[in-house]
Amino acid sequence: MLSQLVPLSDLGVVVSPRDNVAVAKRALEKGTLTESPRGERLELRGPVTPGNRFALRAIPAGELVLQYGEPIGTSRGIAAGEPVTKENMGNEVPVIREVDELQALPATPLLAPDRRARFQGYLRPDGRVGTRNWLLIVPTSMCASHESTQIAMRAELSLWNEQLYPTVDGVVAIPHNRGCGCPEGSDVETVLRTLAAYADHPNVGGVVFLHLGCEKTNSSMLSKYIQAQGGLSWKKPTAWVGIQESGGTRAAIDAGLKAVASILPAVAEARRSSCSAEHLVLGVECGGSDGFSGLSANPALGNAGDRLVQHGGAVILSEVPEFCGAEHLLARRAKDAATARAVYALVDWYKQHAAGYGAKLDENPSPGNVAGGLLNITIKSLGAIAKGGTTRVEGTIGYAERIRGKGLHLMQGPGYDQESVPGLVASGANVVVFTTGRGTTIGNAIVPVIKLATNTPIFERMSADLDLNAGTIIDGTESHEQVGERVFERIRAVAGKELLARAEENLHREFQIWAPQPLSL
Repeated sequence: MLSQLVPLSDLGVVVSPRDNVAVAKRALEKGTLTESPRGERLELRGPVTPGNRFALRAIPAGELVLQYGEPIGTSRGIAAGEPVTKENMGNEVPVIREVDELQALPATPLLAPDRRARFQGYLRPDGRVGTRNWLLIVPTSMCASHESTQIAMRAELSLWNEQLYPTVDGVVAIPHNRGCGCPEGSDVETVLRTLAAYADHPNVGGVVFLHLGCEKTNSSMLSKYIQAQGGLSWKKPTAWVGIQESGGTRAAIDAGLKAVASILPAVAEARRSSCSAEHLVLGVECGGSDGFSGLSANPALGNAGDRLVQHGGAVILSEVPEFCGAEHLLARRAKDAATARAVYALVDWYKQHAAGYGAKLDENPSPGNVAGGLLNITIKSLGAIAKGGTTRVEGTIGYAERIRGKGLHLMQGPGYDQESVPGLVASGANVVVFTTGRGTTIGNAIVPVIKLATNTPIFERMSADLDLNAGTIIDGTESHEQVGERVFERIRAVAGKELLARAEENLHREFQIWAPQPLSL
């Protein structure tokens, strides 16, 4: 059976004509026969698992291994048809830091306002639009996280229900492990910025702040921080509760429940109305990635993001460690030279930051990533940045720093999705699309997270957690553009709550804050 010649397109994906490797679509046996793009007979010299690579020709030691038309490593001597492994390919690739001082890319042409997609959203007094309407419990530090969780849980059991308050999505807390026992400086600043951004988010209709009383990020410090930023963007109902001043845990929970009861009717006054897609801010994320991520789900999501930009919206791409080895491609898409240098600065800062802990960004890929074909950070990055589509890069922002413009922006932040997604939301994302090849289930406390599978087997196995399947691209039944159109329509529908994201159905409400200490990769 293995003596039969199988078309290369049935076995693997060759992304670029420059590539000297193909990515296996399915498990391939040793001895499988095919033809290389040059028309030469090619026999697999070993088994290849899905998402991993085999050489299309001999790649002598020292020659660059190419995928996406870009270097992904350096050969240690790879024969034609040989599986590419960590043993026969080193991680060394050229470091590119080119900037054209005359770089000036044109803006993406926008659709006329009357041709832009629409969704049912909550138009807030400051002009931003919410896709959900939550009453949020904000613990100012880890010292108040238990009580915040209790308040939210008990409020949803005794004070809120969908029949009584159909315009309120619920009462949710954002427990975390930051805010005390840390040095002054960037850690405290990041905590304050993230918590303030969540309180100010258009998906939040009212807030109860909760603090212990003696922690670093207590209510006084957070209140001063919010006021220094000009206050909340509109006069949403708020309340402040102190655990120590209330008399302890039980008294603080009672006080928190009274605060929820008092502001819940005001939160419920919000109503959805028809809003332009220009008010959508899309956060793009990947986690549990595999060798198909950069071939199917990520470029399809990038296509959906391009569509949103054309409709006047914004996209935020982060996971900066997963720019490493591909940052020059993003820099070439920067609107001008200053923005290109800012792109490089994001990666260089993270490299220096990691080095301070004796770490390298090469350590980012997880065991699951490697098993799925992402043998090193460069391969992972080349696929990861595909989530950012093809439009020009408008600017860079810090972690949890509010986005101020339209189009594609890059946010500083880790590859770890539990910390990255909250940063995207704090920066203004009101919907998130998350690609996964191994199967990731997380959501977010206040923003819907739509899951896009990279391959059909994982979509079928985890259909209760995954919203859409981009594995059809690998299967050969759909194009990137067709899946991108489906993703864009799902973004619109979920934003207007015509549908819930699977993570919402499963009550995923994750939240965590990234801080430079300790190091996250």
